[in-house]
Amino acid sequence: MPDNPRRVAIVTGAARGIGAATACRLARDGMAIAALDLKAGACEATVAAITVAGGQAIAVGADVSQADQVAAAVGAVAADLGPPAVLVNNAGVIRDNLLFKMSDDDWDTVVSVHLRGAFLMSRAAQKYMVDQRYGRIITLSSSSALGSRGQANYSAAKAGLQGFTKTLAIELGPFGITANAVAPGFIATDMTAATAARLTMSFDDFQASVAAQTPVRRIGQVADVAHAVSFLASEGAGFVSGQVLYVTGGPLS
Repeated sequence: MPDNPRRVAIVTGAARGIGAATACRLARDGMAIAALDLKAGACEATVAAITVAGGQAIAVGADVSQADQVAAAVGAVAADLGPPAVLVNNAGVIRDNLLFKMSDDDWDTVVSVHLRGAFLMSRAAQKYMVDQRYGRIITLSSSSALGSRGQANYSAAKAGLQGFTKTLAIELGPFGITANAVAPGFIATDMTAATAARLTMSFDDFQASVAAQTPVRRIGQVADVAHAVSFLASEGAGFVSGQVLYVTGGPLS
């Protein structure tokens, strides 16, 4: 294990969108980053952005729903950068459809990546955190956890992650590890663009419609989520655990 004073953070789904923005933000906070996605090559741009800015990062490939790949990936990070102290469970997919049209595969894929993936990554990373007597696990939930038409699979997975997070906070707290969730509302990403397409709306019209209904009168950006994760991953957030922070531009009805 290298002698490196920087905290090591693993960010899943780090190739683009919220994951890439979060990886870059945590690097600016002084952490060494393992940018993880299905294929390591997909994270090249994220790693390049971090290293050009003077940070330290590596790209890691793994399917977070596969236990053997997760174990190998987390072990490789520990060997290369050092033991992980921060884990951001961000990897996710959507397979939107109304319940009567939703296939078994639509359900299984979404639940497996979001819920099983967070379980496997957290289980693998916590061993290193327990040894350090320090850790931060931040999991991306969603305002869809409260219910979202056409997203029974996604809503169920994101709601499950909130219960998972609260349980981690109880179990891991005695070892100096906090666990929290960030639940974004509408954030401008490729994923929300896909939702607009499903609704047969242009992405511009979709964003304008959402902004008009949001108290701060704008849509969310990936940096908004990255800022929230940065706080929860910080040294100063050690007394914040088992919480769900909604990043939605206003209260939810």
